[in-house]
Amino acid sequence: MNDMPLIMLVDDDRDLLRATAQTLELAGFAVTPFLRPEDALQALDIGSVRVVVSDIRMPRMDGLELFARVRQMDEDLPVILMTGHGDIPMAVQAIKDGVYDFIPKPFATDRLVQSVRRAIEKRRLVLDNRALREATDQAQDGLPLIGQTPAMERLRRTLRQIADTDVDVLVTGETGSGKEVVASLLHRWSRRAKGNFVALNCGALPESVIESELFGHEAGAFTGAQKKRIGRIEHSSEGTLFLDEIESMPQSAQVKMLRVLEMREVTPLGTNEVRPVDLRVVAAAKVDLGDPKQRDTFREDLFYRLNVVTISIPPLRDRRADIPLLFGHFLDRAAVRFNKLAPPVSPDALHHLLTHDWPGNVRELAHFAERFVLGLADIDTDANGAGAATDMSLSLPARMEQYEADLIRGTLREHDGDIRLTIEALGIPRKTFYDKLQRHGIVRGDYVK
Repeated sequence: MNDMPLIMLVDDDRDLLRATAQTLELAGFAVTPFLRPEDALQALDIGSVRVVVSDIRMPRMDGLELFARVRQMDEDLPVILMTGHGDIPMAVQAIKDGVYDFIPKPFATDRLVQSVRRAIEKRRLVLDNRALREATDQAQDGLPLIGQTPAMERLRRTLRQIADTDVDVLVTGETGSGKEVVASLLHRWSRRAKGNFVALNCGALPESVIESELFGHEAGAFTGAQKKRIGRIEHSSEGTLFLDEIESMPQSAQVKMLRVLEMREVTPLGTNEVRPVDLRVVAAAKVDLGDPKQRDTFREDLFYRLNVVTISIPPLRDRRADIPLLFGHFLDRAAVRFNKLAPPVSPDALHHLLTHDWPGNVRELAHFAERFVLGLADIDTDANGAGAATDMSLSLPARMEQYEADLIRGTLREHDGDIRLTIEALGIPRKTFYDKLQRHGIVRGDYVK
């Protein structure tokens, strides 16, 4: 039931409440029933409820007042009202006020089910548009942590929760998944935002240089050290220090870094002077430092000192539903950069976006968008012609939705409706598959021979 659209149902008649709930559940919806509208309001979760269905004539609070209270919480949440009292003026006024639908009792079950389905689709479009606006706002900030999948929503929520705590953070994720974006957001959303955000790629500097870069040095500390230099750690005091590819840090620097994290002080090369630092460290690794085999020469004690909070960024192939938002953002950005109009996204390009594994993750997608704008994208022609009927007048996310539905139908048809083979061919989790069937209105039985 967790992957079914959630309906909040309110009716003070216990028998009718039970019967209506059963009707909606048989139609494939998850229903939370309430006898009292006051209880429904208290339990209302705007993020999960898709439609509110309520009787009008109820004691203490009627359906119209319930609608008004719901509207205050979210004016775009569809409310369907039912009544056994044929009141045409009331129905007309309710629709004018924003009620999604007005259903007189007694009603045919199909009448209610179809109304709920249309309301769910409207709600989905509203939530998609909100996600697009949020993505646009983030894109304008130059921080494309874009996505509306549950994994990305959890990621943003976690970042908000820990940003202002000063706790050190270890970020894990594949190359190009957005680890520096996460570190930048932790800095920007914290009280340290007025301080410096200092980034250092530990894998890009030779061992002979990295200690000087991190800890700083005095003039004459070593051959070639002609002037005093403030290290990255000290420069990030009262701000955030981001250490990328920390698994590449030389062991000699690891020992000193461990002391910095424990004592919050730094000793530059060539001096015995100890300088206190107000430090927040965000470290990133592209390997699992918790696995001794992958950790290799990285110190176990330094790993545990950094591993106060760990944030894992999912690879792009595990959140394919986010690709339309990301690609649309990168497409617009590339069009502005190269002063060219973004070309239309063909069915073959859609097929590539949906089926490519994106080993380079978000960075690879951004580069693909640039080549696409320049007309240099290497796209394999889909020999089966999948998606050829995609409506090119639709927005990119809508075209991706249409193409995804066609792809699922085609795969079901190819495997005669066999769920296991279809899921294996699509490469998605079972729960995600059933969620997509529900969203696209696909009936698996139609493809069983």
